Amino acid sequence: MQDLIKAVEAKHQKHQVVDVKSGDTVRVHQKIKEGEKTRVQVFEGVVIRTDRKNSLTSRILVRRIASGVGVEKSFLLHSPLVEKIEVTKRSKVRRNYLSYMRGRAGKSARMTGTEFDKEAVNTIEEQQAEAEEVRSESSEEPEPDETAVAKPAAKPAVEPTKSEIEVEPVKNVSDVSKTVAGDDKAKAKKAKAEAFRRKHE
Repeated sequence: MQDLIKAVEAKHQKHQVVDVKSGDTVRVHQKIKEGEKTRVQVFEGVVIRTDRKNSLTSRILVRRIASGVGVEKSFLLHSPLVEKIEVTKRSKVRRNYLSYMRGRAGKSARMTGTEFDKEAVNTIEEQQAEAEEVRSESSEEPEPDETAVAKPAAKPAVEPTKSEIEVEPVKNVSDVSKTVAGDDKAKAKKAKAEAFRRKHE
């Protein structure tokens, strides 16, 4: 049963999740749907808790001060609504759950920053995302159907032979004789006109 659950979770997990730790200052890009429109909202704050890092339900709790009021928001790292997470600052802490930050403000809420490779933390994940996109595009390409049978080429049109040409029989002999007689009269009339023209020249 546990193997089945892990297989289902692995199918829906992302491959570009940033390694976020407690004490990090992050910028979370989240999709917000309002009616038919969709926009991206950025929430920036300090991570005060991380849960179940290697699980599909891995989440972080981000806290920030807005207009003098503390606001906390929980994000599921593998949620399709979370587009991107950027780590802007990494601080030195010794706890996983920084609950004491809720009672501090001003200078007492500051934490000592540590040096880290910001580009490496945020860029390596983008390369993994590109590899995932290429993998998804290749899987969407249709595979050739081996069962399909090639259609035979169309045969060129063959001209009919003389024997195949149907000759329409003459229905009335008198029609033919009338046509021949009419041609003879036209020729005679033409010859007569020619002789008359030569005589009067």
